[in-house]
Amino acid sequence: MSPADPPRVSRRRLLQATGGGVLAATAGAGVWARLTDHPPRTAEPAGPGGSLADPAAQSFLQVIAHADDGLYFMNPDLEQSLRGGARSVTVCLTGGEADGHNVSRRAPDPARVPKNRAAFARARANGLRAAHAAMATGDPAARWDVAALSLLPGFEVEIQTLRDAPQHQLIFLGLVEARAVWQSRAASLRGLWLGATGTLPTLRPLGTPVKRQFHYTRDQLTETLVAVLDRVRPTVVRTLDPNAVHSRRRPPDTPDRDPRLVGLRYYDHQDHTASAYFAQAALAAHAGRGRPAVVENYLGYETGALPNDLDLRAARRKARLLSVYGWADHRACGDPAGCGDRKVGGSALNGGSRNWTRSTRLRAPGSNAWVRRAADGRLAAFAVLGGTAYCWAETRPGSGSFGAPVPVGGEQLQGQIHVVRRPGGVLQLFAARTVLPGRNAAHRREVLTAPQSGTAPDGSPVFARWESLGSPDPDPVRSLETGFPAAVATPDGTVHVFVRTWDGNVAHRSGPHGGNWSLWQRLEGPVSTLKASPRIVDGLDACVDSGGLIHLVAPTVGTVQHWVSKEPGRIPRPAAATGLPQPAGPVSIVPVADGAVRAVFRRSVTAQVLIAERQRMIGGWRVSARCEAAGGHGRVAVAPVGSGDRMVLAARDDAGDVRMAMAQEGPRPWQRGRVPHSAAAGVAQDAVGRAVVVALGLDGRLYTTRQTSVGQTALFGGWRAQAGPPERTGGGPAFVVGPVRADGRRMRRETR
Repeated sequence: MSPADPPRVSRRRLLQATGGGVLAATAGAGVWARLTDHPPRTAEPAGPGGSLADPAAQSFLQVIAHADDGLYFMNPDLEQSLRGGARSVTVCLTGGEADGHNVSRRAPDPARVPKNRAAFARARANGLRAAHAAMATGDPAARWDVAALSLLPGFEVEIQTLRDAPQHQLIFLGLVEARAVWQSRAASLRGLWLGATGTLPTLRPLGTPVKRQFHYTRDQLTETLVAVLDRVRPTVVRTLDPNAVHSRRRPPDTPDRDPRLVGLRYYDHQDHTASAYFAQAALAAHAGRGRPAVVENYLGYETGALPNDLDLRAARRKARLLSVYGWADHRACGDPAGCGDRKVGGSALNGGSRNWTRSTRLRAPGSNAWVRRAADGRLAAFAVLGGTAYCWAETRPGSGSFGAPVPVGGEQLQGQIHVVRRPGGVLQLFAARTVLPGRNAAHRREVLTAPQSGTAPDGSPVFARWESLGSPDPDPVRSLETGFPAAVATPDGTVHVFVRTWDGNVAHRSGPHGGNWSLWQRLEGPVSTLKASPRIVDGLDACVDSGGLIHLVAPTVGTVQHWVSKEPGRIPRPAAATGLPQPAGPVSIVPVADGAVRAVFRRSVTAQVLIAERQRMIGGWRVSARCEAAGGHGRVAVAPVGSGDRMVLAARDDAGDVRMAMAQEGPRPWQRGRVPHSAAAGVAQDAVGRAVVVALGLDGRLYTTRQTSVGQTALFGGWRAQAGPPERTGGGPAFVVGPVRADGRRMRRETR
């Protein structure tokens, strides 16, 4: 059969093939090592030393569209994973061949450089492996073994394995890229996803061991990623942003376009968004097999329109690695195609990247309310693994020991859980999910809720079925930009939920005792005059003050926006301008004594954590304290502790670990916990009155620490690694591909 018309592979046949050892290399060497479970451990009190998390219990899979996507948008997180020694596999879907000109943007006449797309694709792959080698070993010139690999019957991809650290691999599918950020082109990942083309061809880079060109259908590309998931068994899957924000600029009117490609113009590259869709489809198909993974989605080009959220030190490190990728050092790699992407070159920090090196943002930035006290006082923490919500509950109130995580339902949930504690201690969960397109389903997003329905014999909460609250934007395409929910319960038992909307505002629903929900309605103003950037940025939070007033805060591209009820229980209305500095990401808010509230967030450019306060009688905001610099990015978790104005803070630092501190009139020094983690840490007060910090580790376990005693000056004790979810059955065998024997057959050693 012609390569342009490959055989369709049924799901059953694929599973039979992968289970029987379809993963075979035809040249070079590769490693597929099995992950093993490790028992919970307790560390010494936080301080200098190695990470509590065991790299052998972690496995990372990055799915990107172009060779530089992980370096621009997933670092510093990506480098921290590679440096830690855990297994890491990066799948690059396209060749990134663009216009075929591997020339600096600052060259005097770049158009004179001959076009050679196959050479440019190879040069970008060479740059990527140099940057990965630098991150993993410190040596960009480290050797790689190159092989052709069959993940799907009848197809081959290129796999590269770092010889000195063979747990690091790069997989290149080589599909043609869109060759334009947003202009419609049927021969693209977006065209394949939308059905504007039946197959998408590959472009063979120069020197590839892959013998010929292939054509992938939509299903075959998804099944290829499923095969990778089967083999890698990742604890963390990183993708680009599946919920790109639209631009207010209109695409040009081109009547001859395929109607399936007509749509909005977005900030992000169309290849980025489509690659995330295919990753979501593969994760959905893979659900129920292997270990449920943490999934993190990273913003792409949109970061260039948002405030910088990394400090200069982190941005410079990111830029240095991009300079390695961009061949700025002019190193000799022995490949006539080139050793890197000259379009990036040495201009990654200033001018060449539209500010992308200055930020790292997750689409789901983490909730400030994912750990709460149940009615009997025991703490319960909630997180999404493999698209399903899980609950860790304390074995008894204040014990500090949590039972194994229990699934509490949900399918294709995305990113984070927000928990509301209703009067009397009943819990209610809120989440968002993407519904993938199907025979009777449009591609859309919706908000979900699940109220607590009882308590299990072991004391852990039990929840009713998840209920859809729909989206404030009923149009499926617009609904894909719906944000992540923040919610509160007022003293009368009414639950209020808030989300970012398609048009950059905030929408609201309410329900007495968490049911009988009102219709979605937009909150009043403020009217933004910003036209070139998103208005409200995801990262909302809400609280109820001591007087029963609802407060809602949201980051914008300029300041922190604040809404507050005029009377207890009423829908919040726009408050006076806060005048607070430009936030670098999510804003968290908590009530303190006498009707006052405090907001905690990072300042843009410096990433310094600020504490701002609003006194009820005065009504204005002021920055009341600044925490010592620790770097990092993302949400700062905060919760009240005891009576008065005591708080506990937790934030990611520049090493990707947790920092925690107590604060009253001012913050105490950070105490460091060496726990790499996903999204945002969680904070709460336990039944005894001690501050507790929890984090979702990159191995899927819950990590916890608490104060050694009650009080503002008490330090946090050792971190405890709680149990993680069990690995589900299924998936093909993991094995090491060894050297070639004299008779040309490959020796293979099972690792089980």
